[in-house]
Amino acid sequence: MNNYLNTLIKLSLGLFASFFIVFAATSGETPTNKEGLPEPLHLASFDIDVTPPVGHKLAYGSAIKSWDLGLRAKGVVLSGAGEPIVLVAIDWIGLSDACYDEFKRALATAAGTVPERVAVHALHQHDAPRGNIHDEFVIETLQRLELAVANSLENVEPITDIGYGEAEVFNVASNRRILDPNTKKVRAQRWTACGDSALRAEPEGVIDPVVSLVSFWNKDRPLAVLSFYATHPQSYYRTGIPNPDYPGIARFLRQLALPEALHIHFTGAGGNIGAGKYNDGSKENRLILAERLADGMKRAWEATELQPISPDSVDWRVKKVILPADTTKVNSYLFRYRAGTTIDIQSMALNNTRVLFMPGELFVEYQLAAKQMRPDLHIAMAAYGDGTPGYIPTADAYPKGGYEVEVARVTFEAEKVLMEAMRELLEEHKVR
Repeated sequence: MNNYLNTLIKLSLGLFASFFIVFAATSGETPTNKEGLPEPLHLASFDIDVTPPVGHKLAYGSAIKSWDLGLRAKGVVLSGAGEPIVLVAIDWIGLSDACYDEFKRALATAAGTVPERVAVHALHQHDAPRGNIHDEFVIETLQRLELAVANSLENVEPITDIGYGEAEVFNVASNRRILDPNTKKVRAQRWTACGDSALRAEPEGVIDPVVSLVSFWNKDRPLAVLSFYATHPQSYYRTGIPNPDYPGIARFLRQLALPEALHIHFTGAGGNIGAGKYNDGSKENRLILAERLADGMKRAWEATELQPISPDSVDWRVKKVILPADTTKVNSYLFRYRAGTTIDIQSMALNNTRVLFMPGELFVEYQLAAKQMRPDLHIAMAAYGDGTPGYIPTADAYPKGGYEVEVARVTFEAEKVLMEAMRELLEEHKVR
């Protein structure tokens, strides 16, 4: 109880201190200095351990011991362009329902903003916990994350430039759905660890091989690097050891190579993508996959081009949507659907870069479609935000069957809703 009270006291003090930092940003006007010139954008960053203790329930089984590389929650607060923007990536399998809502609400309060300007995304590793707002560890983690956000605002740095770079990642991602050439229906699932050599010999299928990097700079010094790549992030799991799997190792390798900038990774639209073509589940493949992803991140970093940025070059937009639910399946999303609960589709503009923040386990075709909508822009996507809808296949996938369609909580009509929301967001941004 004393630790709990101490946490609350520290959080309250942190929020009080942060109020003066974010007040200008939340006033609805671009902050100016004493000469009347626009203040620069500012960035705060945070990084905490979110590894559950031994005995805590994971997505599969319970934690039996810890590993050298635990689970992290990393993020940034961008201030100076209207109300602050909070971006968070957490090494858990997902956040859903009231837990997702509470994370957004609490972190918005900590940063002095509104929940609509908070994007919280899981990486979806499987040797990791699920968010459950009634779980003591989850509540304690959220309190520590609140405090980290509030404390980070005491150490903001100006942003003068943003960077964008991308590169192809080789021999990591492959499509999980193997179609019969005659019926065009799914005849097999190529899971993330695939022991069937015949399935591994099948083509990669539809993927997005590109890893995208968005970076924030103070002149010639990088402050934070955000990476986005679409695939299920497992090499093997059900070990009872909470770990961030190969994307977390890749992130760590890049952090070692560039220690001055915080590295934050987001899983893209990887609902129907895994490493199965290149991974038979052998333990050595975890490092191999990590090194391949890190190599792509490195080449994307080397291809990064910088652009000066100002408050007028930043925009944040939200579309509130309702995805049609499959009413034949009783689950938490159906309850929220019937209650009229909306889902936020969020988009951030940084000069000619756009980042879409999406819900659920999206099929990769959504990510490819977003890039096709605006080929004149740099497009990156984070999925696994609000996990309540579960898998979100494309309309074309439903008659083909397969696991993702069988367990989907939304109907084929969800595609039209999401495509329209993405298109509108990409068209509506106003930046200079």
